[in-house]
This record gives sequence, C-alpha cells and structure tokens, in this order.
Amino acid sequence: MAQKQNGFTLIEIAIVLVIIGLLLGGVLKGQELIQSARVRNLISQQDGLKAAYFGFLDRFRAVPGDYNQANPNIANVAATSNGNNNGRIEASGAGGGAIDEHIAVWEHLSKAGFINGSYTYAAGNETTTTAATNPYARYLRLIYDTAYGTGTPAARHNLKTGNQVPSDILAEIDRKIDDGNPVGGTFQFSLYDGGGGNGTAPTPANCYTATAWNAATVEPNCGGASLF
Repeated sequence: MAQKQNGFTLIEIAIVLVIIGLLLGGVLKGQELIQSARVRNLISQQDGLKAAYFGFLDRFRAVPGDYNQANPNIANVAATSNGNNNGRIEASGAGGGAIDEHIAVWEHLSKAGFINGSYTYAAGNETTTTAATNPYARYLRLIYDTAYGTGTPAARHNLKTGNQVPSDILAEIDRKIDDGNPVGGTFQFSLYDGGGGNGTAPTPANCYTATAWNAATVEPNCGGASLF
C-alpha cells in the first residue's frame, strides 16, 4: 500500500524561502528609500533656507531678523519685530539687541516672500506660529553663536537643524554636502535642543565619536548646523 507523505517537499520549501527573501528585500529597500527621502528633505530644507538668507541680504542689504527697517519695508511686519542692525542674528540682550532676532528672522523671511509659510514674531520660546520646524517637528534656529562643533569655535551665523534627528541621517547628510566630519567643515554637530522650551539637548558622545557620526549604533536625538 502507498504511504501517505507528510511535510513539505524540497520544491515547496524553496518557494517559501524565495517568497520570504523577496519580502525581506522589499522591507529593507523600503526602509532605505524612507531614509534617503529624509536625507534629501533635510538637505533641501537647509539649502532653501541658506538661499533665502542670502537672497534677503542681497535685496535689503541687511541680515534677516537683525534688519532694523523691516517694519517700513516689508508688508505686515510690526515695528516690534525690527532688529538692531548690527549684522548679527542674536538673542535678546546679546549685542545690545532688544528682541530675539533668531525668532524674528522667520517673520522677516516669510513676509518678504523668501520662504513658504507665514510667521509672526513673539517674544519667548519658539512656537509653530513664530518659527519653522524640521521633519521631526523640532524648531530650526538661524543664529550667530558658538554653539556648534566642539571646543570653543569662533562665533558665526549657522542654521541648526533642530534635535531629534537620528545620527545615521546626519552622517549621510554630512557625507553628501560636506566632509563627513561632525566637528569640522561647514556642517557640524549641534547641541541645540530644538527650542520651544521643552527640548532635550543631544549628547555629543552618543551622536559622534572622534571625527565620525555614530551610524552603526544609531542615536535618535542628534542635531547638526550648517555654517555660513
């Protein structure tokens, strides 16, 4: 009498393994595409804002946020949003400034037509109506300071990405637009906590080691800064 066969044949097992391989490949490819899209998004945002900064500078011969004639020369900007025109975007009290110019910068740029959206200056912490955000819902910051890289760098204007950006994303951005070094070049590590009064500052040791971003062991709370 013929015996009943139990289990799977080699062909059936091979088919199952091929299907599993295709599914895993699709998942990994999907993750790669998502990461690439996030990298492109952040690079595009940084490039667009740098272009807006220099476009404003070219048109008004003044730095956005710091411009002391924003009220008479840009529609719908109040006199209380004028900077002190010392050539630096600074926080209130720094350099003799009366307002937080790093927040006023968003109103100046948006109402002058250099960036999308409409922002209105208000003193205090950043909000969604006063400042732009990154793809991770943390606030960007364009300011003149030394809070980038490591040690005691020279003060200069820089555009901070905001925090909550994974270290592997920043590693890819740095490789694409700069030298891959988080403490050198024109794109560096940033301690900025993302603003809004409720952020957690990135920890340097978790985000990079020596001269390389932590890409293998990913730290979710990191940030970078593009230097001008």
